[in-house]
Amino acid sequence: MTILDRYVLKRFFMPFFYCITGFVAIWFIFDLSDNIPIFLQGRASLLTVLRYYQTQLPAILVLALPAGTLLALLYSLTMMSRSNEVISMLTAGRSVLRVLSPLFLVGLILVGIITYFNWSSAPHAERIKKQMLNDIRKRTHTDDEFIAAHMYRNREYSRLWFMSSIAPDQINNLLENVQIIQQNQANEITQEWFANNASYDETRRAWILKGARYVELDPRGNILKSVDSDRLTIEHWNETPWRIASSVMNPDYLSVSELNDYLLYNKDFPERRLAPYRTHLQYRYALPWQVMVAVTVGGALGIVYSRRGILGGVGAAIGIFFTLIFVDKVFIAMGKGNHVNPVIAAWTPLVFYSLVGCWLLWIRSTGREFPKLKLPGF
Repeated sequence: MTILDRYVLKRFFMPFFYCITGFVAIWFIFDLSDNIPIFLQGRASLLTVLRYYQTQLPAILVLALPAGTLLALLYSLTMMSRSNEVISMLTAGRSVLRVLSPLFLVGLILVGIITYFNWSSAPHAERIKKQMLNDIRKRTHTDDEFIAAHMYRNREYSRLWFMSSIAPDQINNLLENVQIIQQNQANEITQEWFANNASYDETRRAWILKGARYVELDPRGNILKSVDSDRLTIEHWNETPWRIASSVMNPDYLSVSELNDYLLYNKDFPERRLAPYRTHLQYRYALPWQVMVAVTVGGALGIVYSRRGILGGVGAAIGIFFTLIFVDKVFIAMGKGNHVNPVIAAWTPLVFYSLVGCWLLWIRSTGREFPKLKLPGF
């Protein structure tokens, strides 16, 4: 890394630190003002409040890093342009791309950081937030999220599951008041299981029914066999507690691995039902690359050759980036509604604005003027 690269990075990292810190501080103030009545009424300890904000930090960073990168880039490059430092670099034989190369490297590192947060911790943040605030409000503590009055259909093996509640993240994966119905190819009930509760043994891949009754039926519904048992073990079923519970889970709150599991286990669902999960899976991969759009657009419009063009370049870069965010949300909504392919919904805005950024960067690299928008009559 040359002295010039280190200098460019030095001019970038200070405003970048201030921008990210500012975004997090503003979010913290607004969130605290909204939730401080809950903290006070629930008599939440300082440790609980700190743990709450620790769980929310990844989600905030995923949103703040691209915008903070853009603003820091614009500030540092416009300041260097004002003091004629950029022009000096160019007259010394450095190209625009060479000047910006350390910033592109920073962008790739930030893509990795955002990908890490967006893989699991950021999607879980909103679900954890609701659960923790509910616990604080009720002055209780629960590590598990319960799903009440749930039904699951295993279309592959024609089994119906009914339960009063399920906690898929619990240690013993407990299901309460369970009824399991086995059907044949003609959708006739052939077997039934009733249990006060059911737990799943992951090591044996077996279901353990307690307070159970097993019933065999003929095609007319007459009971052929009925057996009561305090403990009944059933092996080799492919259902797991997470698979059963995932059928009603919100795709916004699922990690990449959970989305993959959902699509694998529920591939027999209608395409319209799977569309939000396919779209969010692609969006998990696409979202981190917004920071590279920020670097490309900010790099192209942050470098100016005259003081008169500084304000226009900054305004255009901010407008382009926040238009990307708006268009991104529209396409994601279309993908979730099964109106467009999930890959198109997640990647089209990113690819389009990346091409816009590359075009602007090409114009800046060749020393041309950016096209100006003229209103009729002006």
